[in-house]
Amino acid sequence: MKEIKDPILLETYLREYGLEPVLYEKIRPYCALYEYNRGDLICSQGESPEILYILVKGKLKVFTTNAEGKTLVISFKTALELVGDIEYVQETDILNTVEAVTGVHMIAVPYRILRRYGQEHAPLLQFLLKVITRKFYLKSNSISLNMMYPVDVRLASYLVAAFSDESHNPVSGLLSTAELKDVANLIGVSYRHLNRIILQFCSNGLLERKKGGLLVKNLDGLGKMAIRNIYEYQ
Repeated sequence: MKEIKDPILLETYLREYGLEPVLYEKIRPYCALYEYNRGDLICSQGESPEILYILVKGKLKVFTTNAEGKTLVISFKTALELVGDIEYVQETDILNTVEAVTGVHMIAVPYRILRRYGQEHAPLLQFLLKVITRKFYLKSNSISLNMMYPVDVRLASYLVAAFSDESHNPVSGLLSTAELKDVANLIGVSYRHLNRIILQFCSNGLLERKKGGLLVKNLDGLGKMAIRNIYEYQ
């Protein structure tokens, strides 16, 4: 992670996403633009948060970890998205770990500045309300939609979300064997059933087994199977 000290780029993002009224002149001087590389953690579950992040470029993976150390991917996010919004409003610790799937740019605003200058600033409050209610609406909708699709569609959708950037271009990497149980939990099938679908995908040239994991061979083919990307809109 590094700070991008480029005021012009920051202003460009503010204009592009209509954030100028939200991050108005009293808040603006305290905003910073950060760059994260693929695999970097933006925040970790259980941490005490201090910053509201606004995703303006790239893709994020949101996941949770239980007491036994097992992880469950919750969703993938692209711009415009907030990280730390629910924690800011509820004054709680970080709910989920957030990791960069691609290189990302995030606008960072300290909570203390939001509390000082934003508590009665209507555009900011309306923005937070809109984003948070949208999250809960999409989450509720996606739970029912997820189970309505066949398993092969759910797996294809997950793979498209995990191995493409915000412009749907391929992202290199392996789906490790260790992650397969987490994927099975996410899409709601047994590990054995998941392996049968993976074998089918390999036979069709969509995936290839490699040492330690699976390689996506045909992202376009998976995209056609996915119909809609279930896991990017939760």
